[in-house]
Amino acid sequence: MVLRIVLGAVYTAMALGQLASLGRMPGILAAYGLVTGAAAISLAVALIAGELVCGVGLLARPRSKALPPVWVFTAVSVVWSLLAVQAFARELTVANCGCFGSYLFQRLSWFVLVQDALTLVYAGLLLRGVRRRPSPPAEPASRESRAVMEEADS
Repeated sequence: MVLRIVLGAVYTAMALGQLASLGRMPGILAAYGLVTGAAAISLAVALIAGELVCGVGLLARPRSKALPPVWVFTAVSVVWSLLAVQAFARELTVANCGCFGSYLFQRLSWFVLVQDALTLVYAGLLLRGVRRRPSPPAEPASRESRAVMEEADS
């Protein structure tokens, strides 16, 4: 539950920072070398919406076993990780990773890659937790089955 609250807070803060920097987000995303123009705008909107959905979802119902916020968290984490890994591998200079828009910026480095790897680990933990559903309670034995069990004991 604590992990859900922390991740919900971080992703909500990311979305709010990016939303406050909406005009700059396409340029920030273009620095990763994959998208420009309308595609960068679309990616920015999708990332912000995804971060808001999963962030608010995880914060609003931290004990929930609902799968949609976890899948959205996973998808957003995968997109950010792919952007970072491919730009790092291509040795692109990304002055602002864009995680919080124009706020709390940091350049793309090994540290950002480690953070992205951790979000993927957290996504795996969340997915594992959602898939672990408690087994249904055992049904009480009927009179007939109790009689059969008593006979077997005699």
